[in-house]
Amino acid sequence: MTAPTDATGTARPDKILGPGYAATTVGMFALIAFVAFEAMAVTTVMPTVARDLDGLGLYALAFAAPLASGVVGMVVAGWLSDRSGPSLPLLASTALFSAGLVVCGLAPTMEVLLLGRVLQGLGGGALIVGLYVVVGLVYPAVLRPAVFASFAAAWVLPSLIGPGLAALVADVWHWRVVFLGTVGFVALALVLLLPVLRRLEPRAEDVAVPVARLRWAVVAAVGVFVLELLGSVRGVAVLGALVALVAVWTALGRLLPAGARVARRGLPAVIATRGLLSAVFFSAEAYVVYALQERWDLSPGRAGIALTCVGVAWAASSQAQSRLGTRLPHTRAMVVGSTLVLVGTAALAASVLALDAGSRPSAFVPAASYVLAGVGMGFAYPRTGVAMLELSDDTDRGHNSSALTVADSLGAALALALAGAAFATASRQGVDPFLTVMGLAAAGGVLGVVAASRTRPV
Repeated sequence: MTAPTDATGTARPDKILGPGYAATTVGMFALIAFVAFEAMAVTTVMPTVARDLDGLGLYALAFAAPLASGVVGMVVAGWLSDRSGPSLPLLASTALFSAGLVVCGLAPTMEVLLLGRVLQGLGGGALIVGLYVVVGLVYPAVLRPAVFASFAAAWVLPSLIGPGLAALVADVWHWRVVFLGTVGFVALALVLLLPVLRRLEPRAEDVAVPVARLRWAVVAAVGVFVLELLGSVRGVAVLGALVALVAVWTALGRLLPAGARVARRGLPAVIATRGLLSAVFFSAEAYVVYALQERWDLSPGRAGIALTCVGVAWAASSQAQSRLGTRLPHTRAMVVGSTLVLVGTAALAASVLALDAGSRPSAFVPAASYVLAGVGMGFAYPRTGVAMLELSDDTDRGHNSSALTVADSLGAALALALAGAAFATASRQGVDPFLTVMGLAAAGGVLGVVAASRTRPV
């Protein structure tokens, strides 16, 4: 796509809603918005779903499953995008995501619902990679921060109405409608994006099938499942959980750029920062609504208000960092954001600790702590995508986009599996499981700040 020019013929940047980019921006915004609505809604109703299907023991896995399976979708989408462009990955991923919604909506047991969540993950993982590649192909570098900020803004409306609407739908009709009702909206969003995909010229790159990466992606996904299922049991089965943990760690070394696991300076640290941000924030998110219902006796609708507030805070913070543009270096933005995530999760753990000590803090305290973490995510999260694209070119944009989203998804999946195992173990030992999970999230936040400080290009 050619950038517009001024009267002298000098290229000038358009706006993301200008004539050259409006259709692309609206299409991607709509697709993310409807996917975001489903994510917000499911987080709100999942405690009800787990109780209804007698599957509280699989609660954490219901969140980890789509993240783990998404790794496989990301690897395939990265390869296809480098080989022939993002159109096929986006079409296929939307179909898989929709199929997962249908399976979840019709699930008779928690095990079947987990199967649907796996399908959702396969589609959702590939979808995000495809959209990142579209951004790299269509938008000039100067507009990319605004595009990623619009991705965050796509969560605003769902965060405003999603939690409350999901609680209302579950109360008036059934939680199944939350899944099934989203399918049509996802299809509508794809229709809006089709004109953009048709304009992208097909590529004919001879890119080899990433057999090794696919194998390791499967290993990572299976490892997360095994870790969650065996991590909280007693006896010799714990050895299986340890083997699974080693397998996931090894797979990360094969799926991410060299040095990402130790946050080596430059691109590896950018990838590590993204993974740690997701690990910390989303492991806390899976339990904050649960804790507000169980410990502060809030209804699903009232507990879901925290999700509404965090969505608004995330988007506002993302817009703020976007307006700062190049005046705010990427590394500084990621350090500031990671620090806010750390402070928010630590405050969340402190509020649970205060409750255990008998001080009975208001539910506003953990909710506000969670919102502060959301502000940090809005500040740092978009910059990881911008920094990754600046360190990529046409030969590896799809690969690096895949690596970034693999770190994002697998980091959160691994953290959720560990959180689920810790939650069950703490409950059995008479220790507050919510405090245990929030404490682990805060510890991960420390690592996130360290990784962010190393993202400056070598």
